[in-house]
Amino acid sequence: MNHQRRPAFVLATVMTVAIVAGCGQGAARPVAYGTARSSRQAAVPVLGQRGIFDYNSRGFGEVRPATVFNGGDPTGLVMHITWSSWGGSTAIGAGDSDYVGPNQSVATGTQEKVRIVAFDLGTCRGKLMYRAVEWYFPQHSQNFNPSQYEDICTGNYVGE
Repeated sequence: MNHQRRPAFVLATVMTVAIVAGCGQGAARPVAYGTARSSRQAAVPVLGQRGIFDYNSRGFGEVRPATVFNGGDPTGLVMHITWSSWGGSTAIGAGDSDYVGPNQSVATGTQEKVRIVAFDLGTCRGKLMYRAVEWYFPQHSQNFNPSQYEDICTGNYVGE
């Protein structure tokens, strides 16, 4: 009967030795919640809410995502994004997306360079984020229009 208690005794002894060994000089101290370190990490905004559009969406809820997809047709996908700015009032990036010109169907779209802009920096459900995003094709005389965007806090489309 005594041999059944041995594994628990050995485990308790090993844990005690590990705890005591970790209390010596130079041992790492745990970082308390709410310290300056965790505050700095929390100050970096994310791109909207994760899963805001549908289960296929990507990039939302992330910092500087390389891919953004709202889960719709190919015009809602921006890939290979490189962000030239992040963390200020507006984040600007460049990537590739499906361009569909006037009187074209989505099936005839072509992959082209696109500019992506995340803006409306603020909190949503207590988290710092860019609450709006839009992308456009400058080479086709398109410009950033802050009154037409995806609200990535609520999942609504504004200005369409």
